[in-house]
Amino acid sequence: MKVLVIGGGGREHAIAWKLLQSPKVEKVYCAPGNGGTAEIAQNVPIGVNDFAALAQFVKDEGIDLTVVGPEDPLLGGIVDFFQERNLPIFGPNSKAAMIEGSKSFAKSLMKRYNIPTSAYESFIDYESASAYVREKGAPIVVKADGLAAGKGVVVAETVEEAEEALRQIMQESVFGEAGARVVIEECMFGEELSLLSFVDGETVKPMVTSQDHKRIFNDDRGPNTGGMGTYAPVPHMSAELVDTIVKTIVQPMASGMAKDGIPFKGVLYTGLMITEQGPKVVEFNARFGDPETQVILPLLETDLLDIFVATVNGELDGLDVTWKEGSAVCVVMAAPGYPGDYPKGKRIDGLENTTEGVTVFHAGTKQTDEGIVTSGGRVLGVVGTGADLEQAREAAYASVKAISFEGAQYRTDIAAKAMKHQQKN
Repeated sequence: MKVLVIGGGGREHAIAWKLLQSPKVEKVYCAPGNGGTAEIAQNVPIGVNDFAALAQFVKDEGIDLTVVGPEDPLLGGIVDFFQERNLPIFGPNSKAAMIEGSKSFAKSLMKRYNIPTSAYESFIDYESASAYVREKGAPIVVKADGLAAGKGVVVAETVEEAEEALRQIMQESVFGEAGARVVIEECMFGEELSLLSFVDGETVKPMVTSQDHKRIFNDDRGPNTGGMGTYAPVPHMSAELVDTIVKTIVQPMASGMAKDGIPFKGVLYTGLMITEQGPKVVEFNARFGDPETQVILPLLETDLLDIFVATVNGELDGLDVTWKEGSAVCVVMAAPGYPGDYPKGKRIDGLENTTEGVTVFHAGTKQTDEGIVTSGGRVLGVVGTGADLEQAREAAYASVKAISFEGAQYRTDIAAKAMKHQQKN
């Protein structure tokens, strides 16, 4: 089969890499791809939101399946566009993808289906939102309602900080239309956890658990980013907890959406807080996470193509999704200045110096005559695998130290807390 992967980040590099391990995959194309995908697949210079050009390319090349990585084309209706033309595509349609596109929409679904989450209110004017913050006090969470590249969430420690976030989002429009409405939530306490699941409408097949590190600096300091590293599975989260999450959160959401006539088909990302009262939803996303994908897919035993096809055809219940033993750790190497302004075009050296058990997934890179150079904020995801978390972590960091580009920054504490959990137990 020929497969087109839409997107150009680390997530898409990981998807293409995993698909190419299937004996059923003849060729993978990436649109637009990056410097890493160019080495294993064929990059296609078509933007992720140019639906007509993408569909025409699929027809012209006889591509059998299209897989959508980023959220923007999903919200824009690429799945609907392809389905209207009888072109097989993996991902939720635009109505189902609204579970990520609007936090207030997702909250309303959770309320209707009795899914545990934080108390909240949504607002479209600054004065009402500010009054609510003053009434509730801090800490409190302020979220832009729409897509904000993983950066539209402020956990405010003071009322003043919350009001400043509201001012930037609603009055200065730092996130554009995404901030026309805000959702203000109670601040939940506990440990965060990500559980991604393959969903074909009714059937839910959970993946291994993972844990992201959103802040730019060690010890979870500094502004939020798209993710500075992750690991899988989370050793101190039991199989019983995962069963509880599936039974009380993921399955009710899938069944509820199907009953409401908006069945979800694709990857449902559930961001969770494990509170004293049990697991509660922080957010839902409508696609593979980034950088969670980079640690989840190396641990997948089942043929990824088989999973994609079964999901599209509504046949997941007949497929046994299995996972390898061991762990994976991803350390993101970012450009200087990220998540603010950052330079591009910096030459990357040492990519050939990685150690055994390490895969480097490219995110913000491109190929030039001088070699691979930086072209984004998050540049590389260096993924180590091993028999356990310690081995995987050591492999990842050994390779990070062997790779260089001007001003490279990365966290040195990815999975460190999990290691402490393990040592205690």
